[in-house]
Amino acid sequence: MLKARDHLDFAIATAQEAGRLTLGYFQNDLTPELKEDESPVTVADREAEQRIRERIEANYPRHAVLGEEFGASDDQGATHRWLIDPIDGTRAFLRGVPLYAVLLALEVEGRIEVGVVHFPALRETVWAARGMGCYWDGRRCFVRSTASLAESVVAFTGASAFARHGREQAWQRMQAETSYQAGWSDAYGHALVATGRLELMLDPVMNPWDCGPFPVLLEEAGGYFGTWSGERTVYGGEALSTTSLLLPQVLERLAGVDDDPR
Repeated sequence: MLKARDHLDFAIATAQEAGRLTLGYFQNDLTPELKEDESPVTVADREAEQRIRERIEANYPRHAVLGEEFGASDDQGATHRWLIDPIDGTRAFLRGVPLYAVLLALEVEGRIEVGVVHFPALRETVWAARGMGCYWDGRRCFVRSTASLAESVVAFTGASAFARHGREQAWQRMQAETSYQAGWSDAYGHALVATGRLELMLDPVMNPWDCGPFPVLLEEAGGYFGTWSGERTVYGGEALSTTSLLLPQVLERLAGVDDDPR
């Protein structure tokens, strides 16, 4: 437990330091480049990830790293691996929208044990370590106790992504069965579920570095993070955050809907 506390404290401090770096570029009219998948990247993304990697190397030189901008380290056989997204929500960042996040998680022998999500422009941080609870700016937090989808709010990032990834029918069903749908969320939507501010977040496509902290955050808050079929993983290529109470209803609604082209 003491080692987990040390890892958690390091992750919080590192994510917040990287966040301060990004704020130096925020709302400063950056010109992005396009990566192979046509997603934008900026100098802020690269510098923030480099700062995080430098801190990991200095403090945990035997740990492996997987980051969005610089890929995987070649630390074969490492039992510990850090997952990094220096700016989750780069489109929001480029538009001056304060919903972007720094994501940092520690995976130990294939299981996420520590997770931190920091929103620099909002000055919010959500963190958790396995067995130690989930906290939102120092306050213990839990998922909501809403009992039905009809009373629930569902968040998403981009509406057109559902059709592009063969999930349009599922998305239409969730829109019909929930009370409100809120967009442009990225990591913020998953954090909102963990902190009890809404009930459901859906992503039809997901990379592991885009969601590293959320399995432990949601589990420690009393919820679920994983695939649309109920597998608790960051490697499923898609993402669902919800409460444990609503999970059976959500999985039932999503089962057998649409063809996944991936």
